[in-house]
Amino acid sequence: MKPSPAAIIRIYLAITGLFSLAMSLIWGIDTLFKMRAGLDILEVMLTNAAFTLGMMVFEIPTGVVADTVGRRASLLLCLGTLFVTTLAYAAIPRLGFGFGAFAAVSVLLGLGYTFYTGAVEAWLVDALKSVGHEGPLETVFARSHTVFGLAMLVGTVGGGLLGQLDLALPYVVRAAVVIPLFVLAWRSMRDLGYTPRALELRRVPAEMRGVFVEGMRYALPHPVVRPLMLASLVSMSFMIFGFYSWQRYFLDLLGRELVWVSGVIAALGALAMVAGNSLVARVSKVIPDRATVLAWATVVGAVLVVVAGVVGGGVWGGPPPSWAFWAAVTSYLLSDVALGVAMPLKQAFMNEHIPSAQRATIISLDSFFANAGGVVGQWGWGSLAKARSIADAWVYAGLTQLFAVPLYWLARRAARPSVEQRPYERGSG
Repeated sequence: MKPSPAAIIRIYLAITGLFSLAMSLIWGIDTLFKMRAGLDILEVMLTNAAFTLGMMVFEIPTGVVADTVGRRASLLLCLGTLFVTTLAYAAIPRLGFGFGAFAAVSVLLGLGYTFYTGAVEAWLVDALKSVGHEGPLETVFARSHTVFGLAMLVGTVGGGLLGQLDLALPYVVRAAVVIPLFVLAWRSMRDLGYTPRALELRRVPAEMRGVFVEGMRYALPHPVVRPLMLASLVSMSFMIFGFYSWQRYFLDLLGRELVWVSGVIAALGALAMVAGNSLVARVSKVIPDRATVLAWATVVGAVLVVVAGVVGGGVWGGPPPSWAFWAAVTSYLLSDVALGVAMPLKQAFMNEHIPSAQRATIISLDSFFANAGGVVGQWGWGSLAKARSIADAWVYAGLTQLFAVPLYWLARRAARPSVEQRPYERGSG
């Protein structure tokens, strides 16, 4: 007996919530943990770039796993890998290792994440289609981002408080949270609307090449999917660097080494994205075209990131004023609101143009492009931050976000016929 659409959505939201809780436990303290272990700001960014590079390299192979063996199997592999690598991360400073060990484990951590990207989203979309769900996907994605934000709120605050005691403690608790998530996925996640097939080890290269080529053949020439993937590359060039660099940047502006403050700011960022998610339905009624909303959200976010850099001394180079901390944090949080509006819309926009057979692979291709931007951004902006300042890097990185705007307009022009046939405000997607 097939589950109801509501049951499928509940499982998806539960997986999203537990996964986000586990992952976010370290998000507010990761940079501080590595710098306490002896790394400088560039080395921190390079370890994060190694993580992103791992995701970029493994996106397609793990997308093949999800599109052959199954989406549940892919998630279980994700959780097993994350459990081991998270504990290894916590052990590195205690064993006396440094940058090289962090970079190596980061690559494996990236492998773990790629088993998640694409797989769970593809499972949701195909499962809902198989039981006749006709509601708008952006509503489901907006709810998932809200759950993500609330879980991140709990995780980042908890991680900050745990980090005040011991910066390694959030990593240990993260590994513990992965265990019930593994049980949930094992018992509740059934592959619906998609039939898994055996993947023999000797056929992995051929399967990988076949699915990759088929996915690329569909995705790259597609007039909607291609610009959306390129926009992911542009936006992620700042997003990962910005997220991990603000931990050091904001505490420097504050002038006090209060780890719990990083946890609070990360939690406020989660709430800001939840606020953006809550605006999706309302904004959609006023501006029914997804690409237009995406373009405006990008412009607003880019301006706010630039402001956050300028008030901290970016470009003009003077000492930051006494109110710089509050102004920079406020600008960054408002940019998270814009991000919260954009993310569900982009997911729904892309999924509308992806066939089921290649869904996980093409979503992984999108992550591949995003991760490529993340690798370049963390290396490039990290180098600029070390040579000049984090504030300077934020100003220039924020300006580059504007290159995504014409890409959204290209996607809009290509998608217009389908939008006219299935009006957005009626719940297409």
